[in-house]
Amino acid sequence: MKSYKGYLIEGLVIAFSVLFSLYLDNLNETFSDKEKKRNYLIDLSYTLDEDIKQIKNLISILNNSENLIIELQNDIDKNQSSLTYEQIINNVIEIEVGFSFFPQDGIFNQMISTGSFELIKNEYLKNNLLEMYNHQIARNYATSLEIDNFNTQFRSKPYEMFRIRFDYNLLDGEFYGKRKLISYDFDLKYYKSNSFYGLLSQAKLYSNMYKRLLNDILNSYEETLLLCKQEIETN
Repeated sequence: MKSYKGYLIEGLVIAFSVLFSLYLDNLNETFSDKEKKRNYLIDLSYTLDEDIKQIKNLISILNNSENLIIELQNDIDKNQSSLTYEQIINNVIEIEVGFSFFPQDGIFNQMISTGSFELIKNEYLKNNLLEMYNHQIARNYATSLEIDNFNTQFRSKPYEMFRIRFDYNLLDGEFYGKRKLISYDFDLKYYKSNSFYGLLSQAKLYSNMYKRLLNDILNSYEETLLLCKQEIETN
């Protein structure tokens, strides 16, 4: 028969084995969570970089549109003396104030749903992400909706008054393709009208508004991308 001491040693061995097994399971789970968080952050860095490129392209389009509007209004102020009819119409169809920024929030949503977001150590990074994918998305949506409603008017009235016809190359341009002028019927009276001048001013105002928002978003994205890379390196 086993002695009391033998049973005690055997019990201690079993207890130690159970505790060691639980420790290993917890260690593996911790490692798995860290690896999962790291992979999410790598994917998030990629989407942030892609979104930054999209924002910069949009800002470039808005800058170009504002220059076209200024060129048209300067020409109107000079009583239509510096631009040909065809240059004017080409400017009109190249003005773009209706493009919107569409953030890629899939990775962030996955991090929230899987609990990986809470594993991020840097509180500043977490706050930035919450700001970007909540408040800034809401601002972007509200501003884009207002501009989209205006853009419908901006597209319909001049195209109607100048009887503009164009082809559309889907493969050209950064986002939705590019228009190519086919024909037009220039209406000089409408071109010099307060209605058209005001429409151009409103388009420039919306471009300025949206560009300001995009610059705010761009600053947040660039800062967050840097923090994200730092979190990956310290993981």
